[in-house]
Amino acid sequence: MISSFFGKTKPINYIVLAIVLFLFYFTHVFFRLGEQRVNQIIGLELLLFIGLLLAIFIVNLIVRTEKATESNSYAMLFFLLLIISFSDELVLDKVIFANFFLLLAFWRILSVKSSRNVKHKIFDASLLISLASLFYDWALAFMLLVFFVIGVYDRKTLKNWMVPFLGMSAIFMLTFTVLKLKGALGFFEEHYQFSLGLFTTKSFFQVLNVKTLIYLILTILVSVLVFIRLRNVSGGKLLLLRIVFLIFILATGIILFTPADASPVLIAFFPAAVFFTNYFEGIKKEKLQEIVLLASMALACTLFIVHLD
Repeated sequence: MISSFFGKTKPINYIVLAIVLFLFYFTHVFFRLGEQRVNQIIGLELLLFIGLLLAIFIVNLIVRTEKATESNSYAMLFFLLLIISFSDELVLDKVIFANFFLLLAFWRILSVKSSRNVKHKIFDASLLISLASLFYDWALAFMLLVFFVIGVYDRKTLKNWMVPFLGMSAIFMLTFTVLKLKGALGFFEEHYQFSLGLFTTKSFFQVLNVKTLIYLILTILVSVLVFIRLRNVSGGKLLLLRIVFLIFILATGIILFTPADASPVLIAFFPAAVFFTNYFEGIKKEKLQEIVLLASMALACTLFIVHLD
């Protein structure tokens, strides 16, 4: 059964998910190839595929080490199904690279709860978010998450509040040096535009299509149900899930404020996968779990095929 297969984390799970991602991703690439030759794009596409594959594995490492879910492969599976469902978003190659660094940043942020090497984790997270912003400008908004976590876990240590600025300064100073040597300092002005699609379009659906709107509403609904079910559990996991929900809220805000042709839905997949997994784990009947998984897979494949047409 599918639920029992992904109910454990074994090497075979990684292999199966990698093969599925490969098949769907390069089918997507083939159908949008157009007049381009394969040898013209294969290098970048392989790099993007590796970025997505590593993102799936990082999601699994985060939920396992930080105990955001139980020990299973469902988070990886839901993350993959979201990628398949929103295959039309895969044309935004810079968002894929930004998402990779943001996932690493989220990992460091969530690990602050252990109260060990807090300054190092804050610095790493700030550095990674700044690095992600070099690919996608609005990624810098996740610095708010860093300050929120400092306020939650160690607000009394004044040095902690200064560390994020050091992390940002390190990346931007290195970037400035490289751009100065190349004579391309105009990158900062051209890249950090922070476009506000919500205020520059006449229709709301020019910013947010129906599929994305349904996805965001569904994720919020599932998140609320998870919080209701877990309201009596230990505070540690509940606080962690609140931070994950804040990641989703920030991602949703970025999606709303971004023009439709550059909507970074991908950055909202990690928190969604965490909440979908927690909700799925709460289903006690195995047959119902099978139905939910099969329905999710069927929906993802249908959306993928519709996009190809």
